[in-house]
Order: sequence, then structure tokens, then C-alpha cells
Amino acid sequence: MNKIPVSVLGATGVVGQRFVRRLASHPYFDLQFIAASERNAGKSYAQACEWRLSGKPYAGFADHKLVPCDPGMACTPIVFSALDANSAKDIEPLFAAAGSLVFSNAAAFRMDEDVPLVMPEINPDHLDLLHLQRARRGWTGGIICNPNCTTTIALGAIGPLHRAFGAEGVLVTSMQALSGAGYPGVSAMDSTGNVIPYISGEEAKVEAETRRILGTLAGGLVTDADFKISAQCNRVPVLDGHTICLSLRLAGKPDAEEIADALERFVPGTSTLNLPSAPQRFITLRHEQDRPQPRRDVEDDSGMTMHVGRIRNCPVMGVKLVILGHNVERGAAGGSLLNAELAVQKGYLPDFRTAVVSGSIGTDDLMARGQKTFRELQYTNLMQNSEALGQDGIASSNGMEKELEIWK
Repeated sequence: MNKIPVSVLGATGVVGQRFVRRLASHPYFDLQFIAASERNAGKSYAQACEWRLSGKPYAGFADHKLVPCDPGMACTPIVFSALDANSAKDIEPLFAAAGSLVFSNAAAFRMDEDVPLVMPEINPDHLDLLHLQRARRGWTGGIICNPNCTTTIALGAIGPLHRAFGAEGVLVTSMQALSGAGYPGVSAMDSTGNVIPYISGEEAKVEAETRRILGTLAGGLVTDADFKISAQCNRVPVLDGHTICLSLRLAGKPDAEEIADALERFVPGTSTLNLPSAPQRFITLRHEQDRPQPRRDVEDDSGMTMHVGRIRNCPVMGVKLVILGHNVERGAAGGSLLNAELAVQKGYLPDFRTAVVSGSIGTDDLMARGQKTFRELQYTNLMQNSEALGQDGIASSNGMEKELEIWK
């Protein structure tokens, strides 16, 4: 199978580097453009940042020249965004309007009613919101978000149990890794031997996003799940892996044995699709008294599986348990790639999926002529939307017009 060209926005940061490493050997996607801030544009990847991951330095892209986060410079059908919320709010719509399908890790658009907020194993049907988004905003591309990393990990247990029994109330207490704050993140003076009981905006995100993802899609919109949820979020001196203590009140008052059985039997919404980034097991049950633990468990299955342990009856809520997940892999880059794989399999790239995935258009041909067609589509869309997008949209369309003149 020939691969679909993709770009990464914000590639020098913690999540961006994870994207690059995962894409280096991805069976669906071919990383064409690595985009970063204006100050790093034109530099090689190695010049722009220090590689902080294991394995091959810069995942083989050390000499790859960085381009600006501009649809006129990073033209691909799929764009992975590791931008922060402030940057994403301005930049991601430019790519969506230009025809790219943007897979965003930022909070900027997660709660917009026409933006799919998707965890593939739990609510793959919410991708259908893309039709509403395109109709409302006049985009041929679009924006698809994955949830906050803490929400993602909590949903590894809340989602299956809500589907099996129906949640009536949930208490979430997180112990969140330092990598969730980015690099350099929390200072050693603040984090060493300490717990910080506040992460700005985190608790509200967990509460709102959980109810949205477990909501029902009907009539083209999502109605949030109606159970109550309360979150407390803490930063702890762990490098990778969020550990979450959950207490749940469930309809029918199932006991701990029934909870374990429901988690064991849960069938993810991606189970028949053979998505490359999907873990062998969505949930790994741990029966040891002292597991899961970040140091011992978080990297299993490339950081994409959820570890659940310490399932017990709770005298207050009914049941309690501990769940662990990798905040930067499962909760960010890996989860976003999984969303893109799902979108490809479900046919949300109609102009490219048929030709590229079937092999009728090779990567070289796509780069030589397919991308020219895509650029023309981007240019048309940018011109149509430039007024709504403001000066950034006008600048991008002007730059693309010059490039198309060269191609002619």
C-alpha cells in the first residue's frame, strides 16, 4: 500500500517528537513536512531542537528542513497538530479551510458542537460530526480532536463501565506525570519530593470531555451523558504515565467481580479494523495488589494499552479501581494517530483514500501531481474563506498563488 503524505505542526516539543518517531515507520502515513515556529523555519530538525526520546536520534529526520506552520508551506491531506491551544486556535482553521484534515491535541476546539472529540475505542461514531462541521464552516478539510490526556486514561475504565452498566456518579483523582506539562515543564525545585495539587484548567476539562465523549450522537449533534463527575488533578514527580484512582456509582450496583468481568469482555469500537496504532489489548487487567505502576507498566504495547488494577467494592460509591495510561503516547500522539487511522478506514479522506490507499497513485506521483491538485483546492478554499479567516488567511492564499504560478 502506498502511503498518504502527512505533516506535523509543533514538531519540536514533547508531543511533536512523539509524532515524528511514530510516523517514521507508519504503514499508512509518509511524513513530508515538519513544521515549527517562524524562528525555527529553515533550520534542520536537529538544529531546531534537542531530541529527547530513545531510539534513533530525530527518528531519521535530523537533516529535514523545517517549514512554517502555514498551509501554503505544509500541504498534505492529513495534518497532525501538537500546537498549544493559543496557537492552534489561529493556525488549525487555516489548514482545515485549505482542505487538510487536522488531528488536534489542543483544547481549542474540543468542546465545539460540530468538532468530533474522539477516543476510537469508545465513540468512533462521533466522527460523523465532521459532516456538520464541513457544512457549517464551508471546509473540505476539518478538525478532529482527541481528548485531554487525563480524560483519555480515565475513559479507559469509565467508558466500558458506562456502556455495561450506566454511570450515575464518578470521582476522579489523578496523579499526573511531569511530561504532561511539556518541556522544560515543572521545575525540579517544585516537583522533587512534592505533589502539586493544581493543574490549570485540568479538572474542568476532565469533567466536560468525559460527558461529551460518552454522550449520544443523534440528529447530527451530541447530547452529553447526564451522570455527575468530579475531578481532582495533581502533578507528581513521575516522568511518564498518569495514574488515576476512580470511584464509580453504577446502575445495578455491580460488585468488584462483575466490574472485572465487564472490563475483560469489553469490545473496543476499533476491534475489527486492525488499526496499526491500536494496542493488542485495550485494557490489561492487573491482579497484583501493588499494580499498576508507571515505572513497570506504562511502556507496554508502545504505551497504548490501559492498565487497570485494585478493583474493589467501595462503601461510598459502590466500586473503586486504579487505572494507568501513558499520557504522551496514548493520551496524545498515539491517540491522535489512532484517530487518523480510523478516519482513513472510515473514508473521511474521499479525495485521497481511494487513490492512495488502493495503490493507484504512488507517493511519487502524488507529490508530483496529486499535491498540485491539492494545492489548487487549498487555494480555492482559502480564497473563499480568506475574509472570515482574516489577515492570516489572506497571507496564506497570496503565498499559495505565487507557488501555483511557479508550478504552471
